[in-house]
Amino acid sequence: MLSAAHDILKHQTAPENNSHVDPEPTPIPHNSTSRYDCNAVSTAAVLLADILPTLIIKLLAPLGLHLLPYSPRVILCGVCAAGSFLLVAFSQEVMTSLSGVVLASISSGLGEITFLALTAFYPSYFLLLKSPDSLASQRDEVFGSSTQQPLIAGENSKPNFNLSLSFSDRWNVFKGLLKYIVPLALVYFAEYFINQGLFELLFFRNTSLNHAQQYRWYQMLYQAGVFVSRSSLHCCHFRFIWILAVLQFLNLGFLMAAVWFGFLPSIYLVFLIILYEGFLGGAAYVNTFHNIAVETQDEHREFAMATACIADTLGISLSGALALPLHDFLCRSH
Repeated sequence: MLSAAHDILKHQTAPENNSHVDPEPTPIPHNSTSRYDCNAVSTAAVLLADILPTLIIKLLAPLGLHLLPYSPRVILCGVCAAGSFLLVAFSQEVMTSLSGVVLASISSGLGEITFLALTAFYPSYFLLLKSPDSLASQRDEVFGSSTQQPLIAGENSKPNFNLSLSFSDRWNVFKGLLKYIVPLALVYFAEYFINQGLFELLFFRNTSLNHAQQYRWYQMLYQAGVFVSRSSLHCCHFRFIWILAVLQFLNLGFLMAAVWFGFLPSIYLVFLIILYEGFLGGAAYVNTFHNIAVETQDEHREFAMATACIADTLGISLSGALALPLHDFLCRSH
């Protein structure tokens, strides 16, 4: 949905079928009244529609979501995802499209909590985390093999995850998670401030790509970087996530200066920076949850994995709220 944010907001001015995207690149004229070729509304509006329902779900989840079985959760995620695509694809108005974005947010937020929590039960980690054997060996290195159980126990010694945690237990686990939550939230704040606050303003006229196509390329390269880095835990492991937060804020500062002063000569330099930005964001995410999986006790892991995912949502929500006034300020001043 965020990759289509620029197109969703352009629905207001599309002449016929608003879901149609012109496949042919059209050069942008040089007599635009704005240096940035601004939309009336920032793409951060789509970001807020995409993230606020997720934030609400993640804030309420620790209070009672564990009472709802996993199967209905997965079904609800699928229904909301399908409905979101249909609404956005066939909508004729921006508000209808944003309603579809909200459905996608519900699916994404509930799905993230559900499937991250399920990693506490199953030995299949796909591309997100390392295999259980390597996790268990790292856990022994961190805590000592004589006093801690492995992450994923054998078939004959499965940990009991059915024990209900008291409120004080949950609070203590949450406090222990802050060392992961805060750096990850900072990474995602800087990341999505760039994505939804600056991408649409990084506009190059002397290229064969029109504005909407440039925006889509930015989003595609960002997602490509995220995918690669989330799949590279075997060869690149970070224990101190705050380092990635510092690097991402340096990215934010550089691109903010590039938007204000317009000193970048080529869109291809922006492509490289955005790919690097995706690398940092994906690495922060996968390493955060890897560290939690390794260092959290078995009986706390399901709750910890589900709760820590609020970090990215908090950072994204704050970035969206700040990107809206930034968009208005820059478009008025240039």
